[in-house]
Amino acid sequence: MESNELFSIGQHALAAQSFSRLLGTKLMVFQPGEVVLELPVHEKLLQQNGFVHGGVLSYAADNALTFVGGSVLGPNVLTSEYKINYLRPAIGEKLVARGTVVYAGKLQAVCRCDVLVIKDGGEKTLCATAQGTIVTIASEKSETGC
Repeated sequence: MESNELFSIGQHALAAQSFSRLLGTKLMVFQPGEVVLELPVHEKLLQQNGFVHGGVLSYAADNALTFVGGSVLGPNVLTSEYKINYLRPAIGEKLVARGTVVYAGKLQAVCRCDVLVIKDGGEKTLCATAQGTIVTIASEKSETGC
């Protein structure tokens, strides 16, 4: 599959996620074994201390893990499990989630993701890191026989 075709598939998958649309997530890089997602930070995503809420960081990591797993396993994938470490408070204008594949078999991939926050001047700060297992699932068409 050509990289333009894979990127187009990734954009379509992201557009089909209503929560990703709500957050304004954008797919910046999508190629075998690598993904970069970006999302703008705004006031509604902050917790009481003014930091980006951990749930938003977790969403970014989970989605990047699943996308990068899908880049090597195919489009019918889900997160089986993941662990996230919050390293620093996220204060900035934009989140960037960079996912890579550590190992991929036929049915599952172990992936990792770093979540960075970018401040107005372009300074990048690593605020979370995650690792997860992404697994293939049967498509609905094959399950229903359609």
